[in-house]
Amino acid sequence: MLQKKGTCFWMSWHMCRRSRTICLLLAFVTVFFHLLLTLVSVSIHHLPCDAPLPPRTHVLRDLAHANTSMGTRGNSEPPADSQTDTSNKDGTKHPNGNAFPGKLYVKGSKSIQPMQLRAGHNGNESEETDLLKLKALFDHPLYNVPRPAVPEDDWLLKVKPKVKRSERTSQMWESDTLEESGDVQWNRSSDSHPPWLRFHLGISRWELYPHHDPNMELLIQQLAAHQIVSAVQKSGGTQLKLVMSFPNYGQALFKPKKQERDEETNYNLYYFSDFERHNAEIAAFHLDRILGYRRIPPVVGRLVDVVKEIKDVTTDRKLAKTFFNSPVGNVCFYGQCSYYCSTEHAICGQPRDLEAPLAVMLPDLSMATRRTWRSPWRRSYSRSKLAKWETDPDYCASVKKTAPYDKGTRLVDFMDMVILDFLMSNMDRHHYETFEKFGNGTFLLHLDNGRAFGRHSKDEPSILAPLEQCCRIRRSTWLRLQLLSLPQYHISDVMRASLSQDLLHKVAPLLSEPHLAALSRRLKIVLETVVRCQERQEKDGGGEDVIYDDLDNLKQSTEQ
Repeated sequence: MLQKKGTCFWMSWHMCRRSRTICLLLAFVTVFFHLLLTLVSVSIHHLPCDAPLPPRTHVLRDLAHANTSMGTRGNSEPPADSQTDTSNKDGTKHPNGNAFPGKLYVKGSKSIQPMQLRAGHNGNESEETDLLKLKALFDHPLYNVPRPAVPEDDWLLKVKPKVKRSERTSQMWESDTLEESGDVQWNRSSDSHPPWLRFHLGISRWELYPHHDPNMELLIQQLAAHQIVSAVQKSGGTQLKLVMSFPNYGQALFKPKKQERDEETNYNLYYFSDFERHNAEIAAFHLDRILGYRRIPPVVGRLVDVVKEIKDVTTDRKLAKTFFNSPVGNVCFYGQCSYYCSTEHAICGQPRDLEAPLAVMLPDLSMATRRTWRSPWRRSYSRSKLAKWETDPDYCASVKKTAPYDKGTRLVDFMDMVILDFLMSNMDRHHYETFEKFGNGTFLLHLDNGRAFGRHSKDEPSILAPLEQCCRIRRSTWLRLQLLSLPQYHISDVMRASLSQDLLHKVAPLLSEPHLAALSRRLKIVLETVVRCQERQEKDGGGEDVIYDDLDNLKQSTEQ
């Protein structure tokens, strides 16, 4: 019996020892796996979320060799390689036989690669990069095409010939505010002219101002900071606008801020009932310049003191009667106009500071008459009816037979405006204007852009209907649009850089990042539309070319 108890005790002790060894082993394995998981977690945490971007040379090489780059064919084929040396000045031959000095070539095929915006665009380094892109864009040969000297009759205004000594007083203007600016004496020398007058004298048959105009910086500085000596309401229009006057007799159009710049247009609101946006006028000027048009007068953002620079200097009694203080102490006014001029839609400072664009005024109609043209693709401005172009697929054929679209450059001039409107989503282009002096052979003025940039989350394809139906575009416009789709001249980046130079950018970006992204998206749509036009023209077996070769015509006139 005693021996049996000893045997049981020994077996029990052996099993306990064995269980303890197994427990220790399991504990060790558990600790090992915990440590291993910890190490793996730390290493994953330090890995970048996105793959690193390739160097710029790799991006450009891939772009040049990709089968998804922009495409053209036949006589409308754009330059062949985006890496061609831009220093070429000897008139390199285009593959189709046309010569264009210093062209940058872009290879073509049928599809277009979507463009991408950089995420998280902040910091001085990004701003400097964008500014370098903007400078490179404006230095590109497509923006510096040699032009013939402007004939005397192609200037909008001329300085009167020198008068006799006894009549010299007719050329001397005395300022209303001698304390600020002293006597203003103008003569035939452009050095004596204020910036706004130089701007007026620089308007030609082809553009409002030259590409590299040294006067632009002075003009923008004066619009942004010059003393305002008078403010009166401008007659006409549906919404409130003021005319601001400066001591040197310059004038600017003032459209006050009505809503926050990042506020999207209500989806249930019709385009003709939309508010005009102050930042849209500024952004439209910058986009027009980036596209190489130069058909919108210079516009500058400014913080205006509602009391000191409007109420105290106005001579408009009707306007003066509409000023009041809001319940929170802000100074407000509402003026008199067809729509949105009431206490419910008052314009208010914070408490006196008010954001607004100031656009330099064009020459007075008594000196430079303008003609107003009804847009062939004008909307019905009805909640139930459609315009003829919305129901007739052959509408453009009838337009092409109608003056002034039946000859000259009017049709491609109109397409330039259509592309501008689509990029900024402006549905309100019911009319446009030209200078009467130049007849039908001149550019279109891209005025009144306050209803642009209302909605970044939706594109409006109907704005592109003229381009889709007519399939006609300038070669210079087509090449610049392709240029703006390349990474080194990205339209969103150069637009961001251009807007950053405006005074109101210090308050907040004039266009939000979603609006800048929409520019890239819409540019891609425009390019694809032209490619479809070319494919359609090729399939139909001839007919009118999609591309109007203005560069070849310009080169021939320059050589003459």
